[in-house]
Amino acid sequence: MTFDPRMLPPAVVLAGLLAAAVWHDVRTRRIPNRLVFGGAVAGLAFQTLLPAGAGLFASPFGALGLLNGLAGLGLGLALLLPLYMLGAMGAGDVKLMAMSGAFLGPHDVLGAALLTLMAGGVLALTVALASGRMGQVLANLRQLLLHALVRAGTGGTARLDAPPAPTGKLAYAIAIAAGTALQLMLARVPAWSNLL
Repeated sequence: MTFDPRMLPPAVVLAGLLAAAVWHDVRTRRIPNRLVFGGAVAGLAFQTLLPAGAGLFASPFGALGLLNGLAGLGLGLALLLPLYMLGAMGAGDVKLMAMSGAFLGPHDVLGAALLTLMAGGVLALTVALASGRMGQVLANLRQLLLHALVRAGTGGTARLDAPPAPTGKLAYAIAIAAGTALQLMLARVPAWSNLL
């Protein structure tokens, strides 16, 4: 596939939004609502106002339409919402994935979310190793899983509680930006796109 110069405006806007989210998340461990809501509006505007096509980053270039933009936004929200409900992720991270979904559409946001989770795992391991907290991370994981198994085995609800000794918060916008970028690169690879 050749690069269509019409992809540049949505790509620059999405990259700028993700870079701003990473910057805020690294500095404050928060992603501003105005950033994600403004970004979602921008993504939906691109999906609505541009001529129809296979996607903002696909060939043939073009918008998926408002309904597919909303479906991408909703799916991005739904895919990470369970992690927020478990306390494993902040609300800003979930909203950022939803914002990316408005740009990507429902098919590509699924791949972006899967790649985000993989990037998040790599990020967590990297931070744990760099900070010397890998032993505490493994002890927390063992205790969380043991409690969940005991609850499930005794007829209770298998849920994960907060770890007894927190090991810090991750700037998960890094993983979301990486997952989104990887999806844009891998969307043209048949082996990856056929998995979705």
